[in-house]
This record gives sequence, C-alpha cells and structure tokens, in this order.
Amino acid sequence: MSLHSESNSAPPAGWKAALKRAWPTIRILLSIGLLWKATSGIDWHAIFESEIQMEPLWFLVALLSATTACFCGGCRWALLMRKVGFQGRLRNYILLYFTGALVNQGLPSTLGGDSYRAITATHLDKSGGLTHQKELDEELHHSVDIEHAPPRLRLSFAMVLVDRLLGLAGNNLLGGLGLIIGGVTLASWGRDLGYLVTGVMLLVGLFIAAGLAFKPTFNLFMKILGRFQMDNALPGIQLAFSWPYNVLQALFAIGIHCLLILTFFCCLRAYGVVAPISSLMIGLPALSLLLMLPISISGWGLREATLSSVLALWGVNQSITVLASISFGAITVISVLPGAYFLLKRK
Repeated sequence: MSLHSESNSAPPAGWKAALKRAWPTIRILLSIGLLWKATSGIDWHAIFESEIQMEPLWFLVALLSATTACFCGGCRWALLMRKVGFQGRLRNYILLYFTGALVNQGLPSTLGGDSYRAITATHLDKSGGLTHQKELDEELHHSVDIEHAPPRLRLSFAMVLVDRLLGLAGNNLLGGLGLIIGGVTLASWGRDLGYLVTGVMLLVGLFIAAGLAFKPTFNLFMKILGRFQMDNALPGIQLAFSWPYNVLQALFAIGIHCLLILTFFCCLRAYGVVAPISSLMIGLPALSLLLMLPISISGWGLREATLSSVLALWGVNQSITVLASISFGAITVISVLPGAYFLLKRK
C-alpha cells in the first residue's frame, strides 16, 4: 500500500537490489547455520546412554504456560483496540493476536505478524466477520505507507506499537531484576547493569506518566497526535502509560514474560534438568532483544546458540539446553495454532 511518486531518479544500485532479493534466503541460511552450530556439539550417543528420564508431563505444563502467555498478550491488545474505538469482540482480537504470532513463526522477524494483525483488525466487524476482503488481500500483499494510510489503519498500527512497547518494558524490567539477583554470575558488573536497566525503565515510565499528567506537555502531545490525525489514539496511550495504569501494565507485562520463563523451565525439567530462575530471567529477556534483529527465522538457531551459552555459566549442560530450546520452539508453534482460525477464514 506504499505510495511512490514517479521520478527520473536513477534506479537503486544493482548490488542493493540483489541484496534485497537475497536477504530472506540469507536469513534462512543464517538460521540453519546457527542451529547447526548449536547442535553440532551434542553427543547424542552419550545422551541416549545416560540416565536422563524424560518426563512428558512437563511438556504439557509448558504448552499450557505458553498458550496462557499468548492469551494474556492478546487480552492486553484487545483492550487497547476497544479503548480507541474498534468495535470487534474481544475474543476476535485475541484470536487475531494468535494469528499474528503464528505468522511470525514463518517470518524472519516479528514485523510480519504485527502488520498482519494491525491490517486485519481494521476489517473486523462486530460479528467477527472480515469486511472488504478484496481490499484486505491487497493491503496484506503490499507494503504499508503509514504516512499516507487511512486514519483507522494508522490507529491500529499505533495500538500494535503501544502493545509492543509494553511488552518490551516488561521484558527489560524482568531482565533487570534477573541481573540484580544473579548478574554476578554473568560478570562482575552484572548486578550494576541490572540496577541501571531497572532504574532507566522506571524513570522512562515516570517521565511518560508525568508528561500525560501535566497540562502543557499533554497539550503538546495532543497537537502532535492531531497533526498525524491520530487523536483517537490518546485513550489507548493513557491506558498504557498514565498513572496508575502504567504500574498495572508493567506488572502484567512482567507476568507474561514470567509465563515464558516458566515454559522454558518446564522444557528443561522434561529432560531432568533444573536451571536457576535467575539464569532464565537473564537469558530469555536477552534473547527477546536479540530476536528483534532480522537475522533468523522465528529465532531458530539464534535461540539455541544464545541460551546454551548463557545457561552454561550456571553449569547447565549445553546439550540439554539445546534440546530444551528446540522443544521450547516447537511448543511455541503449537501454542499459537488457534491463530489458524483467521488464516483459514480468509480462504
């Protein structure tokens, strides 16, 4: 849906165009290479001959935890969408959140799924049906130019961004707390870094809340929103960042990430390994930040390499960590399968 003006400017350099076409393939190869690197050191024979007792029940607990985490994230986004005037049912926005997460499982970054749910949400009616499906298909298959997009579509993207920022805040706060608790094992300056990260996140939250509370900065913010024809986004922003909602949102976001930590903890327990909670509070938030880089497919390879290296500092067997990480990835895919509802509905 990008709008491009005609001009006589020279076309992009050949190597840039070639890199753009080849980049998805490069990311796939990078993901495969990282996954191979992470699994190449596993002594499969030793594992099969060891006394490790598989406990499949832990995988069921992990699946329940991962599904609950996605459901909670969907509830947060659904409330934000309803707050700014979208009239779809909460359950449909939650299902659409699952759909975005499912789309992300086949894409190199989270932007694909976020765009999918932002665009599709603008075509949801009160009954849960999809309106103007021809236009929806066109929007989904073209890049979105936010500057020239209709106000309703910009508002939807704004709420996706707010939802992502809340998730990032919870991730960073949990990581900071993890560094405070167990950062000394990571490095001599680990605990200091934890205090720094936690302090910065709290100060940013207080700064935004103060900006929304004081009339001069609030009026300035309203002018900025009005310039982009996004005045309707204010109720969602206030629900996310104003006092005292920001405290509840931070706790809720931390809780969602705690569910993901529980998911990985259960994957390790399924292989008979118990990792210190502080190690997971450091490893998984750090991984979430790395996954923002478009260098792998849904974190495959990057996740295994990162977690096996981090947890090794706490004496966790790297081979078991890789197995648990692969299981974690598989459980994540299974947990978001309810999102196939909207994908099948479009067919």
